Amino acid sequence: TTPLRTPKYLAYPFALARMVREAVAAGATYDALVAQHSISAVAAGQLRTQLRVPVVFNLLDCLTGFMETWPPLLMPRQIARALVRYELGLPRRYQADGVLTVSDELRNRVVARGYPAARVLAAYYGFDADRFTPSSPHHESPSGKAPMVVMHGSFDHHHLGPIALQAVRHVAQCRPDVRFRFVGPLTPALRTFAGSVRRHVPRANLELTGFVPYIDIPAQLADATVGLTPYQPSSGTHCAFVAKTVEYLGLGLPVVSTPLQSSLQYYAGLRGITFSDDAGTDFGPAVLRWLDLPQSERSAAVEPARLKVHRELNWPTLCARATDFVETVAQSPSTLPASR
Repeated sequence: TTPLRTPKYLAYPFALARMVREAVAAGATYDALVAQHSISAVAAGQLRTQLRVPVVFNLLDCLTGFMETWPPLLMPRQIARALVRYELGLPRRYQADGVLTVSDELRNRVVARGYPAARVLAAYYGFDADRFTPSSPHHESPSGKAPMVVMHGSFDHHHLGPIALQAVRHVAQCRPDVRFRFVGPLTPALRTFAGSVRRHVPRANLELTGFVPYIDIPAQLADATVGLTPYQPSSGTHCAFVAKTVEYLGLGLPVVSTPLQSSLQYYAGLRGITFSDDAGTDFGPAVLRWLDLPQSERSAAVEPARLKVHRELNWPTLCARATDFVETVAQSPSTLPASR
């Protein structure tokens, strides 16, 4: 949400690389560099040659891929696709010694751009399992309260596109008693979205919390009934491993999501997450089906997914797996030929 975000993104790798070079000139030494995100990967790639230290790229998503569903005036489609090709080619271009990806889908796309599969680990994305846990085994909602549909996040354009709009309108029209809570900053995209919902369903019960610190998010979700992940499909969203889905499930909330490749692969066979069709036309009806179930049935359906994310995606487990990988590849630097 910072002003002039895109120019700052473009300038950041150069500033970051300069900072590291200055630290080395002042006497700092490094056994390896880990680049957190694609933008800093550009800096780490430049520094690999200059400092002659192994580098590992931790790719938390396909950042430029999200722009594929932005309004064309903000990001023309041809430019977005070119940026995606460039981003996915960064590990090969800069001869990274290893790559961590946030999903299997992102791993597959990096490998498809010519990077060795043996040097890529799909590490996924974690959560604070101690915070995102139901207050009771069956996540009982407070008695007497209307059901609540919740969504939290940064609320950019790709979060609140036509699929989200159609779904919320449909649920609000069919179930006027349902509350909708949007937990996150009041971005222009969120304000526009809320205005559109209210124009079509004036009595829709929308709650916009504004920015909420991470530590307080579980409390905002605790009395919810269903969590939403209505991302518009794109290279970015297919490659992402959506944190909100993990956190909903960790709290014992059923989830309705668009059919993102990363989620389809990881949650295959689990009833706690329902996927809409590609166009999202049945997203709203899927939410209504969860709302119509008794609490005990919702809890039973979600429990296997809740246990899976608590077992596999809590931060200590995930970080141990990633650390082992980083140490291994740093001890055997890549001899991958440079890419032009």
